[in-house]
Amino acid sequence: MQPPLNEGVPVHIDALLAGIRAPVDIDAVEVRESSDPRGVLVVLDDDPTGTQSVANLPVLTRWEKEDLAGAFATGAPAVYVLTNTRSLDEATAAERNREVVAVALAAASEADRHVTFVSRGDSTLRGHFPLETDVLAAEIVAHGGAAPELTLLVPAFPDAGRITVDSVHYWVTDGEATPVGETPFAQDATFGFASSNLRDWVAEKTENRIPAADVAALTIDIIRTGVGAVTTFLRSLPSGSVVAVDVVDESDMRVVALALREMDREVLLRVGPPYVRAHIGQDIAEPVSASDIPFAYDRGGLVVVGSHVPLTTAQLEELRRQRPDTVTIELDVRQLIDERREQHLDTQANAVAEALASDAVIVHTTRELVTGADGDASLEIARQVSSGVVELVRRVLAIAPPRFVIAKGGITSSDVASEALEIRRATVLGPMLPGIVSLWQPQTGPAVGIPYIVFAGNVGDTDSLARVVSTLAD
Repeated sequence: MQPPLNEGVPVHIDALLAGIRAPVDIDAVEVRESSDPRGVLVVLDDDPTGTQSVANLPVLTRWEKEDLAGAFATGAPAVYVLTNTRSLDEATAAERNREVVAVALAAASEADRHVTFVSRGDSTLRGHFPLETDVLAAEIVAHGGAAPELTLLVPAFPDAGRITVDSVHYWVTDGEATPVGETPFAQDATFGFASSNLRDWVAEKTENRIPAADVAALTIDIIRTGVGAVTTFLRSLPSGSVVAVDVVDESDMRVVALALREMDREVLLRVGPPYVRAHIGQDIAEPVSASDIPFAYDRGGLVVVGSHVPLTTAQLEELRRQRPDTVTIELDVRQLIDERREQHLDTQANAVAEALASDAVIVHTTRELVTGADGDASLEIARQVSSGVVELVRRVLAIAPPRFVIAKGGITSSDVASEALEIRRATVLGPMLPGIVSLWQPQTGPAVGIPYIVFAGNVGDTDSLARVVSTLAD
């Protein structure tokens, strides 16, 4: 075990990882072959960016019984259900989780599938925790299922520079590892937090209902000792334990997946995007190329940017720099939340449709972040702005269907998918960049034939958005 580091101070990645054991050599096929063919992960995705690390899996934006039954019938090892709860208040988020559990368990019983529920949260620790895991656990029991004995927290996303070492969760950029509590994501108006150590974070978020000392630490040292060590550790924990899981790379997650199978205890998972890939034994998919994508329309593509995090702003600036002739249409946030809304949307939608005749068009909200007096008020403003973006895309789709649609930001991606493009079912084809940025192939609605790219606000490098646009537009 390395000496403790000051979790509030950035550290070079080499110093952070000094003295840590080498990864265990486990490939995806070993995990895949160990899986139960009846087993299926039902991933309640709190925004659509959770699919960015997987390929060839079904994703649903509705959760009627026939939707889940159809997804189970494909034999897929995991099914994503887009709940979009990160954009909802607590009561609505809780009810949506309850609905999905009830429908999924009923459909699974008829299909003879064994469900493990996954609460997909943000790799920078934003979202409704512990609300969602609490609701899922209670609802499983209410429907006659066995209570999860362990809740594992695996927020790491190594593809995007998020790792966990000695329970401290880091954001790694340019070789510097910054504790996530010291990043802008910790200042989120709705889901802000102070702690970077996951054990302290659990105590903070549960208001000490679960003290930090009661959170088990599955450290990188244990994981890299091997599957047997992890299995022994997890079996030793009392039922009801919350477990903070260290992860530095893909093999660490594969070790945990194999240990969970050997342990044979019912678990609940709260994870970042890549854990599902590791758990079902998918290889890290190669990025999708333009030649692999069917395009139905021969005109420009639509790039919709709704995220306000600093990385998105930098990516937007770089996209403009690299493609200076691309038309940019701005949606004024303040006009979207007052009486000028309809006229503003009508004017801007027509401008976008006209510009699509010749090239890609960038649509973004003003970079001013308008917040409310509290978290709920800020969420309501965010919903009004997002619904304005949705309405713009809907109007553009009716006038001039674009070659592709890229949606930047979690709430924006969800609302554009389910409401503007009316996607009920889609297939995740794969990532547009290594391990990040998901491409969906819509199976229903007016967007069939229009590739839909889900691009989280907090992933990638400065030029990542420009690279994706170039792949699709050039």
